Amino acid sequence: MMWLAVVCAVAGAFFLAFGAQRQGSAVQNNTGGLALGGASFLRLLKNPRWVFGLVLLGAGMALNVVALTLGTLTVVQPIGAIALVITTIVNSRDQGIRLNRATVVAITCCVAGSALFVLMAVNVVAENTHVNTTQELTVVLLLAAVIILFGGALVLFKHRLKAFFYILGSGVLFGFVAVLTRIISKQIFDPNGLFLLNVQWYSVIAIAAAGGLGSWFVQSAYASGPPDLVIAGLTVIDPIVGIAIGIAILGELRDDVPPVVAIAMAGAAILAIVGVIALSRHHPDVVKQRAAAKKEQRK
Repeated sequence: MMWLAVVCAVAGAFFLAFGAQRQGSAVQNNTGGLALGGASFLRLLKNPRWVFGLVLLGAGMALNVVALTLGTLTVVQPIGAIALVITTIVNSRDQGIRLNRATVVAITCCVAGSALFVLMAVNVVAENTHVNTTQELTVVLLLAAVIILFGGALVLFKHRLKAFFYILGSGVLFGFVAVLTRIISKQIFDPNGLFLLNVQWYSVIAIAAAGGLGSWFVQSAYASGPPDLVIAGLTVIDPIVGIAIGIAILGELRDDVPPVVAIAMAGAAILAIVGVIALSRHHPDVVKQRAAAKKEQRK
């Protein structure tokens, strides 16, 4: 089952990559780099490129749900880094951007770190982890605090927020969405045969709230940054949050994990994070925007 989950996650990453690129370019053309508002969002609903991207994202998310049902958060979540490579290549060709060496190195770090983490995690996770009510409530209450934090910042400082805030917020929120998706899917397919009757109402409300706010953050990030940078943040921050919850709260890691493996997994995660930070500083679009901002200040 674990390797079937990996296959579904890889296929999902392809759909997510192309969907993100289509939506990212549509949002950029629609907003002109300005903050996303209600009127501009309504215009996006009539944009065929954005709608097609939404369909692709939906297919990718569906495959990811299957992967999370069959596998574990610790293995499935980091696989999304594949989407970063695909999005970067497709977006560079679509926008006529030539990738610089720093960007290539940064992307390599992201993907290599995530791939190494998955290869090690496959052999040290507990596949049949049962989530009890206390663990589920802990996740929901923690998510409520996160929604209040990011939602409050959005209300109070909306016009001062940069792309990185939206990338960070969406990554954290979708990390929780992944966790709750796995919990709910396990409840639906529980052998007791109760299906939807096993699902807790507070988890449904929590996943809807996190998914809604996270989706708005993603679209806002597209408005002020290149889609591959948005995907880079999501494919590193999202898995880190999901894996941290999976290990710390859901107990997905086996008790007999060798210290060397644990240290190596941490090193792989750090490598991926460093790649995202480097990409946010050296991506051609980011460099171009920074130069334009400096030129504007000199006037």
